[in-house]
Formats: sequence, structure tokens, C-alpha cells
Amino acid sequence: MVDTEDTLATLKVVKRNGKKVEWNGTKIAVAIKKGFDSIKTEDDENKYSEKDINKIFNSVVKRIEKDYLDDEKIKIEQIQDLIEDELKKKGYEDVYKSFSEYRERRNMSRQLFFGEKKQHKFLKAIESLGLKSANEEDAKRENANVDGDTAMGTMLQYGSTVSKEFAKAYLMKPKFAEAHDNGDIHIHDMDFMPMGTTTCCQIDLKKLFDKGFSTGHGHLREPQGIMSYSALAAIAIQSNQNDQHGGQSIPAFDYYLAPGVLITFKKHFKQAVCDYLDFTEFGNFINMDRIAKDIDKLKSIEVDLSEFDGYAKDSEEVKRLFKVAYEKALAKTDRETYQAMEAFIHNLNTMHSRAGAQVPFSSINFGTDTSAEGRMVIRNYLLATDSGLGNHETPIFPISIFKVKEGVNYNPEDPNYDLFKLSCEVSAKRLFPNFSFIDSTFNKATYNPDDYRTEVGYMGCRTRVLADVTSPDNQITPGRGNLSFTSINLPRLGIKHGQVSGELDMDAFYAELGELMDLVKDQLLERFEIQCGKHVYNFPFLLGQGVWIDSEKLKPGDRLRKVLKHGTLTVGFIGLAECLVALTGKHHGQSEDSQKLGLEIIEFMRKRTDEYAEKYNLNFSLIATPAEGLSGRFTNMDKAIYGKIKGVTDRDYYTNSFHVPVYYNISVAKKLELEGPYHNLTNGGHISYVELDGDTAMNTEAFEKIVRLMHDNNIGYGAINHPVDRDPVCGYTGVIGDVCPGCGRKEGEGVPIERVKNADLTCCGGR
Repeated sequence: MVDTEDTLATLKVVKRNGKKVEWNGTKIAVAIKKGFDSIKTEDDENKYSEKDINKIFNSVVKRIEKDYLDDEKIKIEQIQDLIEDELKKKGYEDVYKSFSEYRERRNMSRQLFFGEKKQHKFLKAIESLGLKSANEEDAKRENANVDGDTAMGTMLQYGSTVSKEFAKAYLMKPKFAEAHDNGDIHIHDMDFMPMGTTTCCQIDLKKLFDKGFSTGHGHLREPQGIMSYSALAAIAIQSNQNDQHGGQSIPAFDYYLAPGVLITFKKHFKQAVCDYLDFTEFGNFINMDRIAKDIDKLKSIEVDLSEFDGYAKDSEEVKRLFKVAYEKALAKTDRETYQAMEAFIHNLNTMHSRAGAQVPFSSINFGTDTSAEGRMVIRNYLLATDSGLGNHETPIFPISIFKVKEGVNYNPEDPNYDLFKLSCEVSAKRLFPNFSFIDSTFNKATYNPDDYRTEVGYMGCRTRVLADVTSPDNQITPGRGNLSFTSINLPRLGIKHGQVSGELDMDAFYAELGELMDLVKDQLLERFEIQCGKHVYNFPFLLGQGVWIDSEKLKPGDRLRKVLKHGTLTVGFIGLAECLVALTGKHHGQSEDSQKLGLEIIEFMRKRTDEYAEKYNLNFSLIATPAEGLSGRFTNMDKAIYGKIKGVTDRDYYTNSFHVPVYYNISVAKKLELEGPYHNLTNGGHISYVELDGDTAMNTEAFEKIVRLMHDNNIGYGAINHPVDRDPVCGYTGVIGDVCPGCGRKEGEGVPIERVKNADLTCCGGR
């Protein structure tokens, strides 16, 4: 660099507040360097060298000496103008664009925090949080897992409000913030953008259990029994929730916890053998240490007791005692496994993350481990769910998902068919588990029967991650999740280009939809760069403990692109039904033509995301948006703009994603037939709900038939909604009308009846 200290020593720099300061060439050089450093190669290395930075710096200094030295002063904005001008002149278009956009965001940030009108709007939002209850203020109800009326919940909302405004003003291009604010799109979890968090993760417990892990205050050893396995599983979910803004899921709960069952069984078997043999006449000639070593070698809780005949020395009594010890150990292990599952469920409904402000949104997937240990985990988890919480309440978390697979649990001859039957019985009473289907064409595409990591895993809300364009030879579920997603307001496009506002113009509809998708794609990429710019120490559990795939390979100074690329960047949508009504006058449940058009629209969106994935070598995907609250936000805005339109804006919400409207009378079979094809298109996640009346626990055969209908209609993930009521006075659980069948008290007398629905429990991020 040229020596500027002498030539520009008399020059004063005028700051934005009018204050004059001494010339400092180093600050100018640093500003230019940041612009160049922001441009990375595909390998995440700096594209430009020190030589390029010096070239621009020296050019800027020469122009300042020529044009401003005589004036003895120069404004900050003038220096920035010169930097931009020199970048363009010398062909650094990408650096110019980055520098200019950064400068624009800084200006927006100043307007936000120092403009009078902005200050007023900002302070009004803060005032509402501090003085109003969750019943009065929408912002306090954005996250269903946060109690906005508690001290910590309110504190979280204060931070959320400030962070959102900061993100809009400083971290994103104005066009993205404008599209969000006017309701064309919804940028989910915008308040977490400055932190660079990702949405959710399918946690590989095996990786954590094999070596133990740390939550920041000491190392937790490898678990040594099913109780500690379940306890550490809950802790892992809680700890990971602090590093992400969405939910936490375990993709193969049965496989991960099965080793804990075996360890517990060996412990009980050794103790039982000792109890029955050591203090008998046989204790003198039996080597207990050798027996213990042989028990340690067992690979399963299903034991061929003839392996121990050598210790009996032809004594039938010793053989009998071995059998009694085995049965006793098995019974104790089964009981302890039930207690561990019960504790796991209780933990996840009571433990909190984020300074005590939130119960972690947790999900588990299970059902395909056919080992005796895995089956014991599945059965006891289902039984613990069936039993309920301390006062027989239906447990909200974890949202459990039974993985259905032909040859494993779907047919009567399958080894886990009994567990599939039990899952239907429990779900008919407790709403959970939900059901995912490995045999669906899109879930089976990467399935390897010899590797449970290739089995699809869903978040309880519906988010799905499986295929990986960045690693086609290693497409697995564990250690991966969604990075961020943004949803498009489909009904508004339908209103603008459909029959309700004039003549149907599908060319204009698709043109604007394409523009919005390109906008969302660019916004997701912008957010991805923020995420990649963070470090391992920003996410001490997710990355520091190797939860996210390949993160154990990161060095302290590495940026995160090389591991975050395995996650999904997702475009979402809301209100296909209302969009179709606006376009054609009928939704897809009412008209075959509307169904055909609906599929064309979603196919158009999926094709675009596939093109993005190929172009950028990132996992762009399409999700059937899980945010029920968003549907109300869009509706209120569109109603204010376009008025009340029958079948479109005349309700308080838009219909969830591609669903046939819940208010429309349609058979279960027809609903699943219509919604099934959309599952194939929404590779980022999906769910279909079936709404039932009456007490489904009294007819589990009909319940199972519905699950089979889901399977036959290529559904990826489904849930059955039905009334689950509970009288907190007597503990009765079931369908309760005006009078409780348990104690006879009437509705309205004393404590209210508790009523729960599955669809109320689907927000895992996505606010």
C-alpha cells in the first residue's frame, strides 16, 4: 500500500453525525478488505488476494489526494462512493455488488434505530410485549411451546422482536423484507437469522452414546443401562434445542436404545445367577467370574441356555436355576425398560430449554428394529404412552412416529406386526404415534434394508430430509435437518390472476409464482451465507459434539459450508385450496379439474426447486408448510386488501398446505386419494390428517384400516385426529360430551375438561 500518513495528514474525515476526525487509512483498507473477503470460491476460500485489495486501496487514495486534499475534508459517504466507483472501473463487479449491498443494509439499519417513525413503531411493539398478555398480543403466541406470559417467555419475545427488526434492516436485502412485510412471502423464524441457527436436526444418538458427550459443564460418560440411555436421550434433545430454532428428532429411537436394554439385561442376569447359585450347594464348584464373562459376551437378550450347560455338570437343578435366573433377569429388564420409557416421556414434557422459556419440540421415529431389544423398547414406549402422564394426561411430547414397512411390521406374518397393532391401539386412544411409510415411492428410493440410517425420518411437524444432492453415495437421515424455509402466499396469487378478480390468466399466475420462487431462492441463499459465516463455537452442542453430520471433522477456524450443505433449503406454500377457489371457483376436493390444476401448480414449484438444487448443488426442496399460525397472518392481510371473498378470505385462516379443507365433507378414502400425489411432490416435508369423530379407541380395526389406506395411497406421513378429552378431576380419558362418564360431573362445573387435537401440536419452528 502507498504511504498515506504524510500526504493526507491534514485531511479531516466528516462522520455521519458531523463530527470531524483524523484521517485513518487503515480503516479504509479494512473496509475494502471486508468487501473482497465476502467473495468466496466453491471451496469456501477467498477468491481474491491481497494484491487485489491493494490495487483498489491505492486507487482510492490517489483520487482522494487529487480531489479532496485542497478542501482538507471528506465525508464518509464520499469515500464509500469512491470505493464503489473504483471497484466498477477495475472490473470487480461481484465485490462492488457485495460492498454496495452491505452499505445499503447499514443505511437501513440506521433508519430503523434512529428514524423517528421507525423508533415509534419499534417501541410500540416492545410496549405491547411488556404490558399485554398472550391473549391480547399475537406476538406472544407465535411459538406454541413458549408461554408468553412468563418472565422468561416475555424475555424471549423481547429478544425476538428486536432481532426481527434488526434482521430486516441490516441482514437482508430490502426487497426480501418488503415481500415479507406485505404478505407475498413469509420468512420463517426471522428472529433467529442474526444468530445463524439452522431449523432442526435428526439426532444420531449412537454417535453421542458411543463416546459420551458434554453439555458444557463436564463430560457425560457412555451410558451403562437403559435408564441412563433414556435420560441422556432427553438431555441430548434439550441441549440441541439451544443451538437451533426448530425442533429435535430422533430418527431410529428403537435402534439407538436397544443396546441399553442388552446392557441392563446382562447386569440383571449376572446378579440373578449369583443370587440363585452362589449361596447354594452348587456355589462351591461353579466359577462365577467365568459365568459373568460369558454373559458379557451375549449379543442378545434371547439366550440359548444350553450355552451354560457346561456349568451344570449334568445337574438338572443347576439348569433349572439358570432358567429361573434368566426369566427373572428378563422380567426385571422389561420392567426397567418401561420405567425408562416412562421417564423419557415425563422428561420431555417437563424439561425446558432456552433459559427455561421453552419445552423442546421433540419427535421420535421407531418401529422397524426387529431385535428382541429393539422390540422391548418399542413395546414399552407404546405402553408408557398409553398410560399417560402422572394424572393420566395425554403426553404432548415427544411426537412419536411409527415407521410402517412391508416385511417388517405391516403384514400379519411380519416380525413386528404385533407392535404395529399396538401402535394403532395406542394412537386411537392418545393421538400418537403418527405413521410414516417407508414403502412410499419417494421414501423407498434411497432405502437400504441393511442400513437403518437410510430409513426416512420425519420431524413431528412434517419436515423431511433424506436425499442429498451433495453426497449421492451417502444419502442418510441421521445428522441432517432443515436449514431454513420461506413460504409463498398462494391464495393471493389466485386472487390476482383468477376468476374472482376478472378473467383467469394462468400465464400471469405462473410468471409471478416463478418470480416469487426466484425471490425466495435468493433469500434462502442469503440466509445460508449468514449461517455458513458462523463458527463451531457458536453451536457448542450441535457442532461441538458432532451432532450435525461431518461436523466432527471441522477445525476451529473453519466456516460451516462444508457441513451445512447437507441440510435442506426449503420453499413452502400455504392455502392451495383457497388459491384454487380464487382461480376456478372450486377447490380440489370439489372438482377433478381443480385437482389437476393443483397438481400442476405444485409440480411447477417442485420443478423449480429441483432446478435450484442442480444449479447450486444444494438441497433445495419443496415443503407443505407446517406453520398453522402463518395461515391466519396471510388471511388477515389479504382480507384487508381484497375484502371478504367467499371460499377464499371469508374464514380466519387459509387451509394448511395442500390439504382438502377440513370444513369440506369428504370421505377418508377420497381425501387420501386426493392428497397422496402431493406427498410425492413435497420432498421437504408433508403430512395428511384424517379427522374422525367419536371414540376411536372402541374401534381400533377401523383405525388400522385408515392407516392402511394411507399406505396404499402413497402417503409419506399421516396422522389421525380424533377427540381426546380428559377430566382433570377424576382422570377419565376418552370422549367426553356434556357429562363426564367417569365421575358424572357436567361441563362447566369446576375445572374445565381438557381437549387435545393432533393438529394443534405441529409447530417446530416455522413461526
